[in-house]
Order: sequence, then C-alpha cells, then structure tokens
Amino acid sequence: MLRQRLMWIAWPAFLMAGITEMLVFAFVDPAELRWYGDPLNISRETIYTVAFFIFWIIAMISSSLTTLLAISPFEVNRCPVPNNQRLDDCKNFEIK
Repeated sequence: MLRQRLMWIAWPAFLMAGITEMLVFAFVDPAELRWYGDPLNISRETIYTVAFFIFWIIAMISSSLTTLLAISPFEVNRCPVPNNQRLDDCKNFEIK
C-alpha cells in the first residue's frame, strides 16, 4: 500500500513538474536570470535541472497533502492493537 501511495504522489508530480518547466521556460530565458542584480554564472542545463527538481518537490508536496486528505477516518482512527490487548480507549474500534 505504501508503494502505491508513493506512486500516487510521485508520478503526477513528475508530470506536473515537466509541464510547469515547459510553461515557465517558454517565457523565461535562463541566461537572463539574475540573483541580487548579478547574472547567474550557471549553464542553462543546470538551471533547467534545478528548476525541474524544485517544481517536482512543490508538486510532490501538493500531491502528498491530497493523498493525506484522502485517507478515510477509519484508517486514521483505527486501533492496530488486537482486541484482547486493547486499552479502554480503543475497545470501540474493530480490526478488519
């Protein structure tokens, strides 16, 4: 289940990072980027790569929050302890 959820997060984020990369760099020339008024002395490929990973991380955070919010209340609140070993607070929840 964890592997499946990681793919729910990583794959859409990867696709969105690629689309965002194309959209941003359709309008922005990496050679004209400046940091505090000084030009960046970095190759275009490096800027493309760093920007892609930044976009991917941002999209993964968004996908992670969506996956977190999609968890059912039962998954969040269920008690993982077997019935005969539960504390009084956990006795109302069943393990399926």
